[in-house]
Amino acid sequence: MIPVESERAAQERATLKPPVPASRPDGPDMADSAVAEAAAAEAAAAGEAVKPKYVKQMFSDIAPTYDRVNRIISFRTDLRWRRKALAALDVQRRPDGRYLDLCAGTMDVAAAIARMQGFRGTVTAADFAEPMLRAGLGKVTGTRVAPVTADALSLPVRDASFDGAIVVFGIRNVANLDAGLREVYRVLRPGARFVILEFGMPKPWLIRTIYTAYFHHVLPRIGNVIAGHGTAYSYLPKSVAHFPDAPELERRMEQAGFTKVRWQRFTFGVCALHVGEKQ
Repeated sequence: MIPVESERAAQERATLKPPVPASRPDGPDMADSAVAEAAAAEAAAAGEAVKPKYVKQMFSDIAPTYDRVNRIISFRTDLRWRRKALAALDVQRRPDGRYLDLCAGTMDVAAAIARMQGFRGTVTAADFAEPMLRAGLGKVTGTRVAPVTADALSLPVRDASFDGAIVVFGIRNVANLDAGLREVYRVLRPGARFVILEFGMPKPWLIRTIYTAYFHHVLPRIGNVIAGHGTAYSYLPKSVAHFPDAPELERRMEQAGFTKVRWQRFTFGVCALHVGEKQ
């Protein structure tokens, strides 16, 4: 994490610390190891104390294949959802402003903002899994995007620093949702908009049944084959199951201070888009 006083310098240099090599549990009994990994994934999804360490290591491990797996398991539908989230952020309200891409991953969203027609501002792409940021560096070459290794619960910036913030499929991975929402509120300027795009569960019974079978049985196998990680893509459906539904997330955004909170579901409720503003 960079100190507050060097955040502006990071905007200019867009450099990162050398990554820490990923480690994987090993031992003589691989079956026991698999059981331990599954237990850790379940505990992390449920929001237990192991969550920050588990999530950081997991995303560091799958960083090289993250984009490819996403396109495959979502049938590229995630690209359309992301476009809707970017439209909701509406950077044209302040094209010369400073924007935050939180839980930025491989910086798809940050790169898209920076390349919007007429955009003259800057984007801080913050993620605590540095290998994810490194995997996406090619996307932001020549743009005004600054990758910053930082925890969503303790952003290294002053109060009221950003003109808008967005988090795409990342807020459910934050160790403390309410604290994370308050931290985003802190770093936004009055009138700034906060956009959340996150997975949910479909409402129609038949769609929900099919989706659940795919989510819990097919998706983990695809992810494991491509990413070579035993639990990363079984953690995903578990984390979605533990995440608040759309009305509850709206309530918690309002508790954090956001006003004019509204939301809509996409693709029968597979994901939901929330938008709120800071007064």
